Amino acid sequence: RSENVAGHGSKEVKGKTHTYYQVLIDARDCPHISQRSQTEAVTFLANHDDSRALYAIPGLDYVSHEDILPYSSTDQVPIQHELFERFLMYDQTKVPPFVARDTLCAWQEKNHPWLELSDVHRETTENIRVTVIPFYMGMREAQNSHVYWWRYCIRLENLDSEVVQLRERHWRIFSLSGTLETVRGRGVVGREPVLSKEQPAFQYSSHVSLQASSGHMWGTFRFERPDGSHFDVRIPPFSLESNKDEKTPPSGLHW
Repeated sequence: RSENVAGHGSKEVKGKTHTYYQVLIDARDCPHISQRSQTEAVTFLANHDDSRALYAIPGLDYVSHEDILPYSSTDQVPIQHELFERFLMYDQTKVPPFVARDTLCAWQEKNHPWLELSDVHRETTENIRVTVIPFYMGMREAQNSHVYWWRYCIRLENLDSEVVQLRERHWRIFSLSGTLETVRGRGVVGREPVLSKEQPAFQYSSHVSLQASSGHMWGTFRFERPDGSHFDVRIPPFSLESNKDEKTPPSGLHW
């Protein structure tokens, strides 16, 4: 569902449904995933008795239906990923010939509040399309206060043939507690990705925490053209909302 934040006095923009899939990244593809500091992962908020604030499941990603290419294989294990055989079982009587194991059903049932996307925010500036998908991760108590965590996936797509490079990010983060934070920095996740006709897209995930149950973020990415000129690409504003019903964060993967 895509919901654009409407400005003061403007009409609300109605959203439309977008279908996204959780996918396993084949280990054989990882060496060819360029421009990334690491392969995409889905992160979770750790338990209170865990010293780590976050833990990650590498090789999981989100892909839009419009980016899916049909693929079939006669191999009983067509994807090399540590979770594939734990999640799926080969059944030649089915089309496609794989069925979900109880492990997958139980894992999705337990963790779906942190796996399902609620809103997709998308905006295009000068042929650079920015898609943002926020996920609520849960709340932690720290020093007698509550800290709320969100993960957000960002996809950058160059819809033009001209090569551009991302140079800077500029974020504004507003919290319901009344604080407004500004974040500026070089690139994203330690990279300054080049978007070309051959490799037009770049996707990454990051995290944000607030000492309030809701807020919102917006900002710009600064891109550089081959001639050295720069232009700013708008990041669509998106809400950071905590789930209405408090749930216990997942305790990890147990097989």
